[in-house]
Amino acid sequence: MRAEYFRYVLEFKRPSGTSRGVLYEKETFILEVSENGKKGTGECAVFRGLSFDDRPDYEEKLQWLCKNIQNDHEFLKTHLKDFPSIWFGYEQAMLNLKHGGPVYFPSEFTEGRSPIVINGLIWMGSIDYMEEQIRDKLDQGFHCIKLKIGVNWKSEHEILKKLRQKFSQEILELRVDANGGFNKDEAKTVLQQLADLQIHSIEQPIKAGSITDMAELSAETPTPIALDEELIGITDFNEKKKLLETVKPQYVILKPALIGGFKGSDEWISLAEEQKIGWWITSALESNIGLNAIAQYTFTKKSPMPQGLGTGALFVNNFESHLNLQGELLWFRT
Repeated sequence: MRAEYFRYVLEFKRPSGTSRGVLYEKETFILEVSENGKKGTGECAVFRGLSFDDRPDYEEKLQWLCKNIQNDHEFLKTHLKDFPSIWFGYEQAMLNLKHGGPVYFPSEFTEGRSPIVINGLIWMGSIDYMEEQIRDKLDQGFHCIKLKIGVNWKSEHEILKKLRQKFSQEILELRVDANGGFNKDEAKTVLQQLADLQIHSIEQPIKAGSITDMAELSAETPTPIALDEELIGITDFNEKKKLLETVKPQYVILKPALIGGFKGSDEWISLAEEQKIGWWITSALESNIGLNAIAQYTFTKKSPMPQGLGTGALFVNNFESHLNLQGELLWFRT
């Protein structure tokens, strides 16, 4: 077996606003393994500034993996535990080597017989731009919309109020993602305002790492709280269990590229279900390679909730897509 990788820079069609600033491009690494004339492809989807493994020796570790690709899974997993996005790419490449074509997890989804319901994502920007995106998603037939908030809460609150006046909770599910944009006192006020508007949930209301504050908010919140960035960097199974037992969130958000790939996601799911905590899966600006694999994995988990999967449409220079969005339904293109 042989392996090699190459660096690739995805360029946004339009600068995308987050609570961490505006994104113009997204770096990623593509891993290819080959054996007996067959090839498997995966994406090591590092997210600069957010990934636990955003380190100076990242490419050095990728080179190490390519040299050691012959070793067994457990040996590699041990050595890659601090590099979740590299492990994520390795998992994909090996699954793709096994199944061939664009397939990672064979299912009714990859046969084109069943879709995945996703939420529509609204990016931060001017009020006009956000309202334009919302109108577009509603016209497409989305019943669940997620808005990024935490930059200008007064304006964001107004948009949410307008939306709720037009669409009841039964017609439109609204989720918000703060990316840690509030402090604890602000969050308490925001959580009540969101509850008044019957908002489904808020992701990461305060910055990750404030476990005591997050536990306090989760215990008292009138709006369900979902942990997102809080999960990044926790690789030990018992530490994962301790976090969920301490904070007791209502939901957890799983981004395979940031939390140790599919094996890491499986661990979080088992722990969450054990503690009656809800969950859904979200992409994190992967290229169409990683997004395709995440979508296939997501289908196999059989969650009844709308999932937070992208469509690859944000970039001007993406790879070929095997996914096709029809309204809020994500289909696999056979």
